[in-house]
Amino acid sequence: MVAYLSGLVLKLFGWKKIGGFPEGEKFVVLAAPHTSLWDFVLGQLYYSNIRKPVKFMIKEKYFFFPLGIFLRYIGAIPVIMNKKTGMVNQMIDKFNTEDEFYLTIAPEATRKRVKRWKKGFYHIALEANAPVAMGFIDFEKRELGILGAYNLTGDYKKDMAYFHSKYVGIIAKYPEKYNPEAILY
Repeated sequence: MVAYLSGLVLKLFGWKKIGGFPEGEKFVVLAAPHTSLWDFVLGQLYYSNIRKPVKFMIKEKYFFFPLGIFLRYIGAIPVIMNKKTGMVNQMIDKFNTEDEFYLTIAPEATRKRVKRWKKGFYHIALEANAPVAMGFIDFEKRELGILGAYNLTGDYKKDMAYFHSKYVGIIAKYPEKYNPEAILY
């Protein structure tokens, strides 16, 4: 029922789903571009509609009662940001211990314009040997979904050039906050 309602809401607001979610049990899912809280709302509707239990990271300080219950329900994973083990290692451990794990990461790590994407998603996918599913939301075309899946080669520049080629032309909610060239650095 929730999946149906999520799809209905997307359709009522004029959104079209593009590309199917790739087959497999484990993925790092990129969420780009990320310039608005609407990206999160639309992404949650999309994942609910396609029945994928996609997870995302939030600082552990937000997991207080009762907010923590709600955050876990919608797929949030608390991460400790100030330990030497680091967020990347925490997520690699999750990939290694879960049978099915889909982790969404906004590589920009903020809704502001950035000079370069953060590399955490890359290190997680590479170390966990997980393919990268390229999630997107295009506000101009009112399309969202998956641009495809990609297995990292270990050649960072080559892999990032591939991602760049896929995200060129995607229009963010606030285009002035999105820098597609940030992918290449």
